[in-house]
Amino acid sequence: MFTSNQPECHFSLVLISLLSCTTNQARLTVSPSSSQFFKGDFVSLSCEEDDSSAGWTLRRNTSKQQRTQCGTDGFGKPAGSSCNISYAYPSDSGVYWCESREGPISNMVNLTVTGGSVILQSPVLPVMEGDDVTLLCKTKTTPSNLPAAFYKDGSLIRKQPTGHMTIQHVSRSDEGLYKCDISGHGESPSSWITVTGDTLTCLCFCSFQHSQCDDNLMTVFALF
Repeated sequence: MFTSNQPECHFSLVLISLLSCTTNQARLTVSPSSSQFFKGDFVSLSCEEDDSSAGWTLRRNTSKQQRTQCGTDGFGKPAGSSCNISYAYPSDSGVYWCESREGPISNMVNLTVTGGSVILQSPVLPVMEGDDVTLLCKTKTTPSNLPAAFYKDGSLIRKQPTGHMTIQHVSRSDEGLYKCDISGHGESPSSWITVTGDTLTCLCFCSFQHSQCDDNLMTVFALF
């Protein structure tokens, strides 16, 4: 058991995930592989199964719905082991996971859909220590190679002339809340990047909209 001095979060949209492990029998993947999307984007989520007999179901928590199953209450359209969202709305922002009728759950992913004009494309799944990670700051209507400023935990990291930033050989110190800004177009929401050194890591995390979380701490707990 572990405890934390994590402060109470005072903001309108808080999405809390359940405790999950990467050793489950199904893995949730997202296509396109990103944690942020524009309103109107197509998003496909898939339960990659080791045991097809387990009967995996895709579910989500949003600010308005809890444990909603794909194909119900306006949430996506089932397509085999996938769930397709043909036109994403900001209300689709939330925590997604695969759940077996026998009880186990997959990894969880946090997705943000924005009605704004800028998103940050960042890894939707935890990244391994030592890997290189590339972040892309892009707008909806203009080329994706515009100059952009990248921020971690509210502080400027660097400005890049082409909208790309690569973090080489990531370590645990690179974990944090990232966002980007393109002058004249706006700022992206924020997304948490998790770095793991062990595929057996269990994570409990929370995700929230960028405008409310810049001044709040977010704690990620890891069990090894």
